[in-house]
Amino acid sequence: MTERSRPSLRRRLASKELLVAPGVFDGISARIADQLGFEALYMTGYGTVASHLGLPDAGIATFSDMVGRVAILAKAIRAPLIADGDTGYGGPLNVQYAVRGYEAAGAAAIQLEDQEFPKKCGHMLGRRVVSVEDMVDKIKVAVASRDSDEFLIIARTDARTTLGLDEALRRADAYAKAGADILFVESPESIEEMRTIGRRFDRPLVANMVEGGRTPIADRKTLEDIGYSIAIFPALGFLAAGDALRKVYGYLREHGSSVGVDATLYNFGEFGDLMGFGAVVKFDETYRR
Repeated sequence: MTERSRPSLRRRLASKELLVAPGVFDGISARIADQLGFEALYMTGYGTVASHLGLPDAGIATFSDMVGRVAILAKAIRAPLIADGDTGYGGPLNVQYAVRGYEAAGAAAIQLEDQEFPKKCGHMLGRRVVSVEDMVDKIKVAVASRDSDEFLIIARTDARTTLGLDEALRRADAYAKAGADILFVESPESIEEMRTIGRRFDRPLVANMVEGGRTPIADRKTLEDIGYSIAIFPALGFLAAGDALRKVYGYLREHGSSVGVDATLYNFGEFGDLMGFGAVVKFDETYRR
């Protein structure tokens, strides 16, 4: 999928309608979500690190780890890919490489956060943030480093949990002035806090809907009325997949067979089509002697 043939995320965000983006974390989840017709997908850092490395999202994954996953996911889908870029993997120079790398890999947007390194999941306690000035420098570098303004910069602040909502709002203001296209105030703790965020800013806002996280899950209409432009659901897919795998693997471990397993399984042939085996068959028909 080329940048020209992929729908424009910037153009889509000009609409007042909420953009709902499921979290994807590997080629299977990305292909399924894309086939269902979502207008954008979100590469979750938590899920991608867990899937790719089997490790926690705690600053362990490197730029090389993550940009490689961006390329795999972006190539497999038609929808624009919003990709978690953590802290930019270091200082301003690292941010420049991250932005150029993610854009070249096919992402439509990179999310950068103001946590100290090593970062933590955005719904954990004890997150610490860098100075506003340091993050503003990163955003300015990010904006200057992209080849096209179709590649969007999302500025996330994690200040709410440790420093309070007022500080988080102050930071988001500064990040907007630095040139961020989209603002992401992480982990507000009530619908009223979310309303305060929505009233404060006149540019696209991200709502992070994490089942079991610190922010209440709101329905689509509520998020639109509050003023959010994008709702990401980063954990829904991997939590569902994890539960399904635990059930079927547990049954297999207990019974030594899948005979009698009480689970809904993807049709094997349809799964092959999803992963592109139809093209393999056509290739063989054309070129095999």
